[in-house]
Amino acid sequence: MNAKRVCAKLTLAFVATVCCLSFSGCDGDYAVPITSTPTRKIDQRLLGNWLSKDGSDKIKVRKLDDSIYIVSFNGDLYRAFHSDLGGTAFISAQEIDSSDRKYAYLAYKLSDDGKRLSVRAVNTKLIPKETNSSVRVQKLLKINLQSAELFDDEAQFDRDK
Repeated sequence: MNAKRVCAKLTLAFVATVCCLSFSGCDGDYAVPITSTPTRKIDQRLLGNWLSKDGSDKIKVRKLDDSIYIVSFNGDLYRAFHSDLGGTAFISAQEIDSSDRKYAYLAYKLSDDGKRLSVRAVNTKLIPKETNSSVRVQKLLKINLQSAELFDDEAQFDRDK
């Protein structure tokens, strides 16, 4: 797989996190991230502003440091990082504005031209909300990577100028 395709897949994981936020009303479901630490550095192509197709949802993605993003989804704040697993680009996004600071698990895809972001949240039926160990989450994800039911519906965002 060439570097451009790998980078696009990783970007997809981040966008998925953002998309998950839009589908779930920004409520995290999990007590732990997929991986305890980021699996890679941020993707500069994700930084910026994103707008949903119907214009109702706005995402701002900023760099906190080399591996952590700060994401604003309709004004709600999240700390997000790459949690790549089994060749799939995932994002662990932690709610900052809530007292329990739960995580959402997302996968994303960025178009080759960097103008469209597609995001899908992990289905809580396959990865139960009660899963409270990153090691257990990783095992369940690996088992279900080929399942068509692993992800919820896809949300699409366009780069906002």
